[in-house]
Amino acid sequence: MINKSKKLLPLVMAMVIAAPTTVYAHVKWFAEVEPEKVPLEQILSPFFMTFALIVAIILAILSQVMDYFLQIPYAKQLNQFLNRMRTYSRTILTYGTALAFLIQLISGTMFAPEFAISSTWQMVVMTIIIVSLLIPHHYSTKLAAIVMLGLFMSVWAEAGWFYMLDYGFYLAIIFVLLIGRTKWEGLGFPFLYLGTGLSLCWVAVEKWVYPAMSLDIVHNHHVPTFGFSPEVFIVMAAFVEFVVGYLLVVGILNRIVGLLVTLIFISTSLLFGMTEIIGHAMIHIVLVIFIIEGVSFYQPPVKIHRTKLDQMIFVFLNFLFVLATFLLIYYRFG
Repeated sequence: MINKSKKLLPLVMAMVIAAPTTVYAHVKWFAEVEPEKVPLEQILSPFFMTFALIVAIILAILSQVMDYFLQIPYAKQLNQFLNRMRTYSRTILTYGTALAFLIQLISGTMFAPEFAISSTWQMVVMTIIIVSLLIPHHYSTKLAAIVMLGLFMSVWAEAGWFYMLDYGFYLAIIFVLLIGRTKWEGLGFPFLYLGTGLSLCWVAVEKWVYPAMSLDIVHNHHVPTFGFSPEVFIVMAAFVEFVVGYLLVVGILNRIVGLLVTLIFISTSLLFGMTEIIGHAMIHIVLVIFIIEGVSFYQPPVKIHRTKLDQMIFVFLNFLFVLATFLLIYYRFG
């Protein structure tokens, strides 16, 4: 099995190298063209379907070799260190959220770069959230979560519920902060994984349905395509983002995925500048939590099945089902 994992690593690394900086750069923030939905037949090209099958096979194999990553030198020591850091996860999330909102307040935005602060009351509410999060008491944290929910709902009402699904992870963050020091506290981080993973999957589909926006970014920002045509490159890029979200939901390689996405976010910040930093500051905090927590709080769904063959079949079919569901729902309502 170890030999198989060594053979698999080049395939995984190839996907990582193929991941462009446009993957995690939200296309709505940078594209200079209007979104134009392409026909479904164009999305479901032979390359798309073939690549989907390849990814499903890789994920099925990956689910069986993930434990062997711990055999890498110093991996066990690092794993033990991160386990000890779990006691600080909620503190990091609380103060990290305050930092992210402070960056947004200074930049004159709320939640994302496209939502500008247009009224004094919004600035006051942002300030209340930051101050409440900085007060080291769980009631103050709960107050911040409630106020944050109200502000999010106001933006949601203005922008539309479908549009705000891109930022659904904020609801997960609010939930985690709200249930701290309660009997439901254990549900917090699983919900955070679920909300963040689903948000990443959702945003990834946008690149398939509206490829012109991503292509515009590739051309205008001179994003390297590693020898692939821009059209093929965008398809592969969206797959990388979708896979990351899927892995977070199913609980496979959460620490490695969190570290990988953090490194990619750093590279996108160098390319896209302050807008990228403002937009993804909150995601950076969440990824730090993922790196620390791993999958400490629940058994990955794949473990429901006992034999390795059953687990591989489950991951293979489940990925294709989730991919098709997201694509069809986004295409229908997007």
